[in-house]
Amino acid sequence: MSTTIIGLNKVKAENLTVSLNDLLSNFQVYYQNLRGLHWNIKGKNFFELHVKFEEFYTDSQEKIDMIAERILTLGGTPLHTFVDYTEKASVPVGKNVSNDVESVQLVVNSLAELLKIERAILEESDNADDEGTNSMMSDFIAEQEKTVWMLNAWLQ
Repeated sequence: MSTTIIGLNKVKAENLTVSLNDLLSNFQVYYQNLRGLHWNIKGKNFFELHVKFEEFYTDSQEKIDMIAERILTLGGTPLHTFVDYTEKASVPVGKNVSNDVESVQLVVNSLAELLKIERAILEESDNADDEGTNSMMSDFIAEQEKTVWMLNAWLQ
């Protein structure tokens, strides 16, 4: 069995980099959505949501870097063009969204899509004995589930 420099099965690590690049692509679209929401939000909840969307995109930017660095750690190359991102992403694109409820719903829908991808990667990384990716996905999932709960409470 051929292994990577960090001792993982090479084929499983390569497959994980493909999955992580899918996640990276989706996070990049999610990040850009958050920037647009931050810039374009209007209405009585402007101040609250303007700050919240900045918090979310700052967090997403950190996660994007973590995902790219994990891909590199596994021996892969992170995708880095918008063409790649838009071709691979399944997160909904939010164009010209400025309404508070529509904005928050876009974030919830995006997080729901990211959670699906992360859970699939969690299972894949578990099968590959890749504790580094496993731990990262577990952390992302726990945080995002709480965010979805809070945003849904706001939508009520």
